[in-house]
Amino acid sequence: MTEKIRIQYQEELDHLEQQALGAFDLVDRALGRTLEAIENQDVELAELVAADDDRIDGRYLEIHQGLITLLATQSPVATDLRLISALLHVIKNAERMGDQCVNICKLIPIVGHEPPSDESMIRLILEMGVQASSQIIQARQAFADRNETAAQDLVRQDDLIDRLNRDCFTLAIEIGDEPDRREWAMTMLLAARAIERIGDNAVDVGEQVAFVVTGLFREFEDASHPI
Repeated sequence: MTEKIRIQYQEELDHLEQQALGAFDLVDRALGRTLEAIENQDVELAELVAADDDRIDGRYLEIHQGLITLLATQSPVATDLRLISALLHVIKNAERMGDQCVNICKLIPIVGHEPPSDESMIRLILEMGVQASSQIIQARQAFADRNETAAQDLVRQDDLIDRLNRDCFTLAIEIGDEPDRREWAMTMLLAARAIERIGDNAVDVGEQVAFVVTGLFREFEDASHPI
């Protein structure tokens, strides 16, 4: 009976991990639609993305409750305890990524259907989004494979997003004195910042990969490192 219970426990833990990692597929899809909404200044699509975030939130709540139940009923130790702890962080990061997509989509209606947009700014933000999507996919795979090297490589990718974010800031300053145009640029800076945070969340997932593999938690980058 005890062996059967342990098998069921392991199957449930494996299922919860797959569900947690599957949340990143939902996030990547949301990000793709968010970028499309930015590129086309599509207010209707932005509203759909925001409404669809309930799916990511629901996945978060389901997995969080499942993991807490395992902790309460199975008293996991050693490796399993590390994994459950890491998954609690991982699914929270996925939920935050989804929230960042919603934050961006809530900005799009503010500037209207035909805002005084700047093609260079849009191009930079879309490039940031593509890079963030790559990080989401790599973070997911690194956790699935327990690949610490791939997890640490997320820092390099995040540095690319940070540079693009700084380029957006520079461009916004130079975009001109017309009030409507400057207001649009400031709004898009908030969108760029949200994408930059998605990259940070991906790095956080990478740190959890290292924790599962080594049993030691460490930040890949000091928050005070030079920008």
